Amino acid sequence: MATIDSAPAPASAGRLRVAVPSVAERVAQELRRQLAEGTLIPGARLTESTIAEDLGVSRNTVREAFAELASERLVVRHPNRGVFVASLGAEDIHDVYTVRRFIEVSAMRGGGSPEDVAAVRAAVEEGKRAAAAGDDEAGGTANQHFHGAIVAMARSPRLNTVMAQVLAEMRLFFHKATADALFYQRYLPDNEAICEALEAGELDRAADLLLAYLDRSEDNLAAVHGE
Repeated sequence: MATIDSAPAPASAGRLRVAVPSVAERVAQELRRQLAEGTLIPGARLTESTIAEDLGVSRNTVREAFAELASERLVVRHPNRGVFVASLGAEDIHDVYTVRRFIEVSAMRGGGSPEDVAAVRAAVEEGKRAAAAGDDEAGGTANQHFHGAIVAMARSPRLNTVMAQVLAEMRLFFHKATADALFYQRYLPDNEAICEALEAGELDRAADLLLAYLDRSEDNLAAVHGE
C-alpha cells in the first residue's frame, strides 16, 4: 500500500528553514495526479476512509485535502451525501484554455535544457506507443505528460503547481470527449510537429504551432460540450 510520509519535524533554531508541503497538501497533490491521469472520473464519490487507508494518512488529513481541492473546483461537497469529483461545464472551458495559452506558450518560447526537451520527446513517444496499442486512456495520459513537460521547461515550481490543477481540470473535460475512441490520436501529429520544432531550436515556430493547437483544441472541446 502506498503511503504518504508524515511531515518532518520543524528545523531547530538557527537552521535554515525550508518550506515543506504539509501531509494534506501532498494528499491533494496525489489526488490531482489521479484526476489528471483519468483514474478519478467526473461524478465519482470520494470516500475519506478509503483514501486515508490507501495513502496511509488520517481521515482528518484527507478532509483537509478535500477542502483544498474544493477551492480549486476539482471536487464538490454535497451536504449529507459526501464529496464527489467535479463535473465541469462548457462555461469553464474558455477560462482554462486562457490559462493554458499564457503558461504553455510562454514556456515554449523560453525553451529548455536538453533534459527538458527530452522529457517532451518522451511524452510524444509514449503517445505513439499508446496509439499503437489502441489504448486511448493511456494516450490521454501521455498527452497530459506532453503538456506538463512543456510547462516544466520554465523550471518554476509555482507554474508546475498551476499546471497540475489545469491538467486535472482538462482530464475532467476530456472524459466526455473520449467517447470518440480516436480523440487523443488526432493530436499526435501536432505533438510531433511541436516537438520537432522545439528540438530544432525553432522556439517561436514551436510556440506558434502550440498556440494554433490550443485554439483548435478549445474549439473541438467546446463543440463536444455543446457550447
